[in-house]
Amino acid sequence: MADKKKRRRAAHDSDSDSDALPFKSKLKPDSVILQTLKTLKVSSAASSSKTLTLADVGLSTTCREVTDLPIDEVQYNIGSVMLNLARSILAGEGFSFNVPSRSSANQLYVPELDRIILKDKSSVRAFSNVSTVRKTTITTRILQLIHQLCTKNIHVTKRDLFYTDVKLFQDQTQSDAVLDDVSCILGCTRSSLNVVAAEKGVVVGRLIFSDDGDIIDCTKMGMGGKAIPPNIDRVGDMQSDALFILLVEKDAAYMRLAEDRFYNRFPCIIVTAKGQPDVATRLFLRKMKMELNLPVLALVDSDPYGLKILSVYGCGSKNMSYDSANLTTPDIKWLGIRPSDLDKYKIPEQCRLPMTEQDIKTGKDLLEEDFVKKNPAWVEELNLMVKTKQKAEIQALSSFGFQYLSEVYLPLKLQEQDWL
Repeated sequence: MADKKKRRRAAHDSDSDSDALPFKSKLKPDSVILQTLKTLKVSSAASSSKTLTLADVGLSTTCREVTDLPIDEVQYNIGSVMLNLARSILAGEGFSFNVPSRSSANQLYVPELDRIILKDKSSVRAFSNVSTVRKTTITTRILQLIHQLCTKNIHVTKRDLFYTDVKLFQDQTQSDAVLDDVSCILGCTRSSLNVVAAEKGVVVGRLIFSDDGDIIDCTKMGMGGKAIPPNIDRVGDMQSDALFILLVEKDAAYMRLAEDRFYNRFPCIIVTAKGQPDVATRLFLRKMKMELNLPVLALVDSDPYGLKILSVYGCGSKNMSYDSANLTTPDIKWLGIRPSDLDKYKIPEQCRLPMTEQDIKTGKDLLEEDFVKKNPAWVEELNLMVKTKQKAEIQALSSFGFQYLSEVYLPLKLQEQDWL
């Protein structure tokens, strides 16, 4: 009798699990999904090609890009800038910097490159002009500090740089903005200036790499993962048996996948910047993509900002368009959460959020962007989002169970090759 009761209870629990995890019955054996991923990896490696430059598309004379420069060249360029300033002052022409404009009007999306680049328009930042005198002073101070860093061959964070002269800079956003201007003036990447952002992104999964000589195995980093080094020059010797890279927008989704050891069931590398992409995570993602030849699948919220984050990784940000060649990762595929998934996976109404007027405006603005227009499937998804005026976070899937993301949603997405 007791055995019969146990069997009935087990059968009831099984039925309950089936009800709680919709679409789980559609899943095929993991071996079938793994074969699909192996095919994706092979096709991704086959389609990998040399990164195009401005010269390749005939834009080298009308647009500009920066490059990684060694310390001695950065010092030489700073010396050249200062020498030209001294000549200008002695010639009675005053003290001014010729600064490349980073305004929206001076940016261009190039379909052949699939990234945003900076055009060649510049503006004069004069010490004698009341409106620009303070910014000219900040620019000079930043150049002096960068020269010191290069001379000592040490790295500091942007926050450290700000605290060297708080009264002059007043706010870190001002010193950060001028730091980007200095990169453009010197023609080098921001990392070449020996100034880095604080650690933010993390990585876990099937990846081994060296960090300043130390060997890091990302399968043995616990659920917290390994912090992405702020200085990409420290990273080398990447090795992996992963089939793909999973780029995750939110820390909460990352933690769920890490704790469930999703990377062991489906060999992958999971990376997140915990929201807005930082420079170190963008550089690290590109390095993995280019060195390991792995496809990159993105998991972001179903809202305009999720797609904006995805576009920053793929096409670059307008703020740092001068360095898009080094910061963008080509051919990122949009896995989820997509607007069409809300009905497809029967996300409960109480887990969907109404879009605000600002959300709708952001969505409509995205529809006008060339990098969105290039992909008709993205346009279709965005139009659906704006039409329904509904958005949802990745965590909406938790309404079916906390592990629904790793046990059903992602495996089914991979099985159906449901990415854009």
